[in-house]
Amino acid sequence: MECASFRDQWNATFILAEEDHTLANALRFTLNQDPQVIFCGYSIPHPSDAQVNVRVQTTEKVARDVLKDAGQHLMLRCQHIRGTFDKAVDNFRTKNPPDDHPSQNMDSD
Repeated sequence: MECASFRDQWNATFILAEEDHTLANALRFTLNQDPQVIFCGYSIPHPSDAQVNVRVQTTEKVARDVLKDAGQHLMLRCQHIRGTFDKAVDNFRTKNPPDDHPSQNMDSD
């Protein structure tokens, strides 16, 4: 992560290299849920560049810290989703064991 514009500690633009809309939109959503964030948006300067510019403006907390916290919250949210999904798959497999069809037990010699 690189800080492109840092006029003061509450307003900053960060450059995220090798990223695209996938992370940027999720990060923007997470940042905008923080009550200390006044504005958050992102742009991709050119479609052929794997780079995202994220602009953060806050009320009281340092913009860099708010971005870091949002990344942590997003990571925890993803871990929760993954855990919930894995449990659902395990429950499905327990309740619906695979049938013993000869086609599923064929060896590929």
